[in-house]
Amino acid sequence: MHSNLPSLSRREMLRTMGVGFGSLGLAAMLADEAAAAPAGVSAGENPLAPKPTHFPAKAKRIIHLFMNGGPSQVDTFDPKPALERFAGQVPPESLFPRGRTKGKLMPSPFKFAKHGQSGIEISEIYPQLAKCIDDICVIRSMHTNLPNHEPSFLMMNSGETQPTRPSMGSWLSYGLGSENQNLPGYVVLCPGTPTVGPQLWSNSFLPGIYQGTHINNSNIDPKTIIRDINNKYMSEPVQRRQVDLLQQLNRKHLEARGVDAQLEGRIASLEMAFRMQFEAQEAFDLAKESEATRELYGKGQFANGCLLARRLVERGVRMVQVYFGGGQPWDDHGDIMNHKEHAVQSDQAIAALLTDLKSRGLLQDTLIVWGGEFGRTPSSEGSKGRDHNNLGFSMWMAGKS
Repeated sequence: MHSNLPSLSRREMLRTMGVGFGSLGLAAMLADEAAAAPAGVSAGENPLAPKPTHFPAKAKRIIHLFMNGGPSQVDTFDPKPALERFAGQVPPESLFPRGRTKGKLMPSPFKFAKHGQSGIEISEIYPQLAKCIDDICVIRSMHTNLPNHEPSFLMMNSGETQPTRPSMGSWLSYGLGSENQNLPGYVVLCPGTPTVGPQLWSNSFLPGIYQGTHINNSNIDPKTIIRDINNKYMSEPVQRRQVDLLQQLNRKHLEARGVDAQLEGRIASLEMAFRMQFEAQEAFDLAKESEATRELYGKGQFANGCLLARRLVERGVRMVQVYFGGGQPWDDHGDIMNHKEHAVQSDQAIAALLTDLKSRGLLQDTLIVWGGEFGRTPSSEGSKGRDHNNLGFSMWMAGKS
């Protein structure tokens, strides 16, 4: 005898029964099966799963050292001896960014010298970095669209002067995934908030899981740097079953709603939050480094940021940005001599980062990028400082790629 009634799957039958205890039991059994897979999530469901590149590539990760505020190229990596000859003269109008202050040509107060087998000239304010010059490629032909901080910050981070595009780190995470499923694929280390703020590491129209994770590295305490990461009340297997049940319900909800980027981002973030508790605190615990390594990097927020960057890329994070500070600290309109203090705070740490990566065999497949959002004028700004210059400035990259 055959029935014309529609057939029900076991899962549908259990879901519609009573108060749903059968469905909960089934979810627990499915969670047990899922727990046998890495992190409880299949590669097809994991947006941060590593993805193959279209073309062979040597670099696997990026560390972006962002000198926010606009470091002066003529006082760091681009010597201009002609400024000595023409000091005090007013340059032609064509050499000035439109709308910027027109001052007199001012030579650098810092001496330059050639270093390494390459003979690249570096300012005296970077003596430790000068020892690493043969691992560095200095680019002295950079330019950007506007001489204002906000649009130039966005341009340097997303390639667009308006906050409409995903950041570089978000694109990398989206296209390549991450080699560590227990940490975010894109981490931003900044002691405070830079000019523009979170839009600099925004995912924009990409799913939310690809947004940069901002870590305030002004005070590195692994127990509090990522709040509420530990579950004090449940064991790992119990948590895994709970998360899997929630995720099944979330995905059912997503299926009913259709395309919903924000909901997809929340679902992926919930899974990441669960996995982070098993590795994040260890990754941010600088006390696990030897005293010799801590001394190599030196002290201070930026030094801690550089050391954390090494620890994160060593653990498979795809991109780490290290901001020099909150706001725009390199914006030295009043006195370019302030650059010397900025260099003191960064020289040892950057040289240590390059040395440390090289000694661990990581420099050969890690790209280091140093620079700001623009440069500064070769003329003074009415005193001993320099104005913004978007028409020509310097950046450098390091690595064996």
